[in-house]
Order: sequence, then C-alpha cells, then structure tokens
Amino acid sequence: MKRILSGVRPTGQLHLGNLLGALENWKKIQNEKCFFMIADWHALSSEYANAGMIKNNIFQVAVDFISAGLDPEKSIIFLQSWVPEHAELHLLLSMIVPLPWLKRNPTYKEQLQEVKGRDLATYGFLGYPVLQAADIILYKADTVPVGMDQLPHLELCREIVRRFNYLYKTDILVEPQPLLTRVPKLPGIDGRKMSKSFDNCIYLNDRGKDLEKKILNMFTDPARKRKTDKGHPAICPVFQYHQIFNKKEAEEITALCSQAKIGCVECKRKLLAILEEVLQPIWARREDLEKTPDLIWDILKDGSRQARDTARKTLRQITKAVGLPEDN
Repeated sequence: MKRILSGVRPTGQLHLGNLLGALENWKKIQNEKCFFMIADWHALSSEYANAGMIKNNIFQVAVDFISAGLDPEKSIIFLQSWVPEHAELHLLLSMIVPLPWLKRNPTYKEQLQEVKGRDLATYGFLGYPVLQAADIILYKADTVPVGMDQLPHLELCREIVRRFNYLYKTDILVEPQPLLTRVPKLPGIDGRKMSKSFDNCIYLNDRGKDLEKKILNMFTDPARKRKTDKGHPAICPVFQYHQIFNKKEAEEITALCSQAKIGCVECKRKLLAILEEVLQPIWARREDLEKTPDLIWDILKDGSRQARDTARKTLRQITKAVGLPEDN
C-alpha cells in the first residue's frame, strides 16, 4: 500500500482549481494510506500579518474537504500545527539545507514578483520548501499528489532526503514520487492562474448571484469584440472550462464559436448551468456540515492524533540517525 501525503494552506475557502488539482485526485486514492493536511503553519508564511483569519479558514477548508468527498473513515485528515513534530523536523532539516537551494526555487522568485501588498522577504517564506519536506518525510510518503507548479518543491524534498541519507549514512528517509493532477492549471476569471493572491477565484461555495456574476465577468477571446466576430476557442478561458466540465458539448461549442454562431454571453450561460450542476452536491453536503461544527473539529482532533503517532515514530528514527540523545 502506498503512503500519500498532501495538503492545502488555509488561506480561505477552496476554489475550483483546488477541486480539480487536488480534491478530485485525493478522492480516487483514498484506498491507499492517505494523510491529508490543513497546513496552517504554511499559511503563516505569507499570511503572518493577517493571522486572525486562519482559525476560521481552517474550519472552512475542513468543511470543503469533506463536502467535496474526502472520507475521514478512509483518510487521515489533520491539522499541521497539532502535530509539533513538523516544526521539530523542519528545524533539523534547516541545518543541512544549503541556502542556494532555497533561493533558486522558481516558485519563491515568482511569488516575490507577483504578490503585492505583503512582505514575503522573510525566513519563513524562504524556508517554506524545507517545512514542506518535513511534512512529507514524517509520514514516509512515497507518493505526493502535486500540480506542475509544485514539482520544484518536490524535487527539493528529494534532494534533502538524499543529502540527509548521505550525511548520516542511513536509508530511513524515503524519496517521494509525484502524482501529477489531470488539470495542472485552471484559469481564474481574469485568465491568469486561479489564485487567491490574484483575487480571481471561483470558490466551491460560490452560488446564486455570486457565481453568476463571476462567470459572466470571465475573460474570453480578446480578439472577439462583437458576436459577429469569429472566435478562437483555443485561447478562451471559458472554453477551457467547457473542455473540463462540459465535454459532451465542447466540440459543438468549438464549431459554433469559430463560426460566430454563438456569443460569449450565451457560452458563459451554458457554463454557468453546468457548474451549478457540478457543485450542487457539494453545496448540499456543506450545508449539513456547517450545522455540526463540533463534528468538524472532532474529525481534525482525531486525525491529528493518528498523524502524530506516525510522526513521532519517524522523528525518533531521524534523531537517532543524527546522533542526538533520546528523550526518555
């Protein structure tokens, strides 16, 4: 049985990109040994000045996990900060990771340039991949579901594993392999990658007028000014959604758009109807779960206890390999 670790930062409710890039994948692999983490320490790496929202965000993400189909009877769903071994291993690993390894990380460079209004030139943000490596290593995860943008982080984790095993003449750390998602990049309503940082997300709990407004405001083919202009579906974010959520009609929509026989508003209306159908079961489960908040926190407490049992065993092996005295 494979061991799988993946997680989400609680920086707000989850969106369609999370559904396609993570949750749908996770649902398919729940028969393996899965650890699904709400990474609140990771959230602090960028949201340290707005930490008051994190507790509520943790709850919202947990509700999204379960309403989207994760089963706490099959998978261990836990909170990162309730397993302090993550912080301890992060400290140990930080002693052996060369600084240039972190500075060359393309995600780090990209975020420094693109994220506005927050100071990300901090030790915590630079060391984000080391904490991520600790998350994976603690559970000896041999498989990590990731999007394409996370591959550099996973490769850095593999480098850290190799360096640790070499320095301490051991083989206890496992090199994780990626499990790539089927939708590596979903555009937001402005055409850029869907991201809370860009404020361009369609959230799993968006519905009614909120969902309608976002869909109708989506960017389309920039060259198509009027309905009589022939469209180019290949470069249209709305059409990309049809390819994912509306495969039955995607070919027909391609023909109609290319021949200027359907307008962008009508195309968006079709997408709205499809998304409402897709999200309806998630909305219904969310409404039930929000009525029982204690159940959500109990699931996280139970999952964190199980996760910590595994993490403690691994950390004992690691500290022994390093040569630190055991705490009896």
